[in-house]
Amino acid sequence: MKKQISLLIALSAFFGIIAFSCFQKTGVLNKKSGDAISYNFDVRPILSDKCFACHGPDANKREAGLRLDLAESAYAKLKDGKGVAIFPGKPEQSEVYKRITSVDPDYQMPTPESHLGLLTVNETGIIKNWIEQGARYEKHWAFIAPVSPKVPEVDGDWAKNEIDHFVLTNMESEGLKPNDQADQSQLLKRLSLDLTGLPPSLELQKQFEGNRSEKAYEQIVDHLLNQKSYGEKMAVYWLDLARYADSYGYQDDEVRTQWPWRDWLIHAFNKNMSYDQFLTWQIAGDMLPGASKEQILATAFFRNHKYTEEGGVIPEEYRIEYNIDKTKTYSTGVLGLTVECAQCHDHKYDPVSQEDYYRLFAFFNNSKEVGYEGDVSQSKPAKNPMMSITDREAKSLLSFINRPDTSRLIVSVLGDLDTLRPTHILNRGVYDAPGKIVTARALPAVMKFDTAKLPQNRLGLAKWTTSKSNPLTARVFVNQIWQEFFGRGLVKSTGDFGMQGDLPTHPELLDWLAVDFMNHGWNIKRLVKQIVTSATYRQSAKSTQEKLNADPENIYLSRGPRYRLPAELVRDMVLSSSGLLISKIGGASVKPYQPKGLWEAATSGRGSLRTYQQDRGEALYRRGMYTFIKLTVPPPSMIIFDASNRDHCEIKRSKTNTPLQALVMLNDPTVLEASRVLAEKLTLKTISTEDKIKESFQRIICRKPSDKELKLLVEYYREEEKGFVKDKKQAFKVLNVGEYRHEKKVKENEAAALMRVINTLYNMEEAITKS
Repeated sequence: MKKQISLLIALSAFFGIIAFSCFQKTGVLNKKSGDAISYNFDVRPILSDKCFACHGPDANKREAGLRLDLAESAYAKLKDGKGVAIFPGKPEQSEVYKRITSVDPDYQMPTPESHLGLLTVNETGIIKNWIEQGARYEKHWAFIAPVSPKVPEVDGDWAKNEIDHFVLTNMESEGLKPNDQADQSQLLKRLSLDLTGLPPSLELQKQFEGNRSEKAYEQIVDHLLNQKSYGEKMAVYWLDLARYADSYGYQDDEVRTQWPWRDWLIHAFNKNMSYDQFLTWQIAGDMLPGASKEQILATAFFRNHKYTEEGGVIPEEYRIEYNIDKTKTYSTGVLGLTVECAQCHDHKYDPVSQEDYYRLFAFFNNSKEVGYEGDVSQSKPAKNPMMSITDREAKSLLSFINRPDTSRLIVSVLGDLDTLRPTHILNRGVYDAPGKIVTARALPAVMKFDTAKLPQNRLGLAKWTTSKSNPLTARVFVNQIWQEFFGRGLVKSTGDFGMQGDLPTHPELLDWLAVDFMNHGWNIKRLVKQIVTSATYRQSAKSTQEKLNADPENIYLSRGPRYRLPAELVRDMVLSSSGLLISKIGGASVKPYQPKGLWEAATSGRGSLRTYQQDRGEALYRRGMYTFIKLTVPPPSMIIFDASNRDHCEIKRSKTNTPLQALVMLNDPTVLEASRVLAEKLTLKTISTEDKIKESFQRIICRKPSDKELKLLVEYYREEEKGFVKDKKQAFKVLNVGEYRHEKKVKENEAAALMRVINTLYNMEEAITKS
């Protein structure tokens, strides 16, 4: 049996050599023996994947008492006294190198039983070179405070700002060249969708096309940044992070009223609140001296978690669950770390112990919040601690809240007990297995929490978080914003800057942006403007086969971003281009068209949300971000387009491409109604059929159609119109969709034919793609 295993290993090594030769030919990850090896960027990713599970931070899983994540342990004598794991300068005397190159299954590492897989020839070569060069350890790159690097010099006049200097330097090192700038119509569409979440109006398209000033582009950027829809667009990604929903989740899933916090969020982005203040208010607004109602409202951020209303639950179990949720939201959304891994044991990969976890958990453990507040028949739209908002306050202090004139408005917010609740390390993370008592402290691996200067409460945590010395906060946020515009962060694993996360593709650019962001008052709009005015952002999304082969994921940014719109924006595009969109900002969530029976099939049969009661009138035409989210049954058309289901903190949505998405665009009542409404309005215009089609094309696709496209669409219109002239009942049937009023004096055969053309436009890939 051993001989068979040895043979398999030898074959694996042989094919590894062949694979390595292929890597060399394509220039991927090929380190030469003389190259300087970086622990952070070359060695640690290998050790993290192959070694840290058994020789990392987790003491409970550690084998042979050996830690390879710490230099002092790796250099020390092994437990059996036979040599050392790593002998700086001498790989042949390093047990690690000998074992990773061995073909003996009883001796080699990783062991066959671990199922971690053998190291490739390239990986063993990196380890060997690193040891030869002195095996120097470095603190994890994300835990080193960013220092602004020198902006590299570049040739030519392509660069528009500092971002481009970094991007072009990396691009050219890979033998790539940037694309030309996208044409005006594509650039305006991209910019409008990115800054407001809406396609550019016909008026804006004409204005941009006619502006020949050198500052035309910057003027459009400033115009869009000043639109109230900017705050709505920016809020969407933070709603995912904050796990915002309109119900409590679990089986009974009753309604809640957290939407005033959503109104505050839009308001905060629109007034360009600095990010350090934005975080401070949400983490500890209630603890600020003389805290205002707005500051307290901001803390509703942490109260968006699920909440059980089922009978028979153990209150303490769920109280712990709620605080675990808060801890995860903070660590993932703000720090970009997978700290929840340490709830039950020391983190296997990152230097976060279980004690570190519960010290962080302690900041939230003193909340007045309880685990259970009575049965569903006594359900409240907000849970203690909560804040009520009067009509007077909504019209003065909190004027950004779009409050109905009637109804009592209350919101779940943060609030702490007067006496300190002890925090225990929970054995295996179980609520009823308390162990050692610990006090609140932020993560030491990230940055020291100075208890002499910082209070051990949420306000102290907020100050620690927003310190310019904190190595993560600015980096993580800048990366999230970059992802919003390019579809991928400079660190691909947007929610994981830890040992198992992806390395930054442009580390110098990331650090420069983070430091520049902090040095300019954590100014979010300034950061956004920097990104969208760069030549990197303005590039055409066109690609050649050569570029696709060299850089399929566009890591080196040699072409512009191209990807499908987020779910909410698909809806917004349809409503806006057809003229149906109600542009009112904020307010309670709405219930648009939805297939019958979905809620009824997934409910306990109790409470006000047991059946779906569709709204009427203006509520049918609000932006996608205002669609009512029931946690147990999220809005189906939005989920099909990869919207977050909002049951936990989510930093990056998946991107899928399925037939269901095509079916939504073909059959969704909102899309059909928008097609009908726009067709009826255009039919009444005294312009030619060609001009009607041109206008609908420009509204939806945001550019002028080519002669070939126009010819095809006109022919399709003529063909459909002939059919409807012969069968007037069919025309009426086609137009009989949606609740929006019909235009009078419309010729039904013309309107139905134009509706079919417009529906075709909505089903073009370009309609829902940012390119």
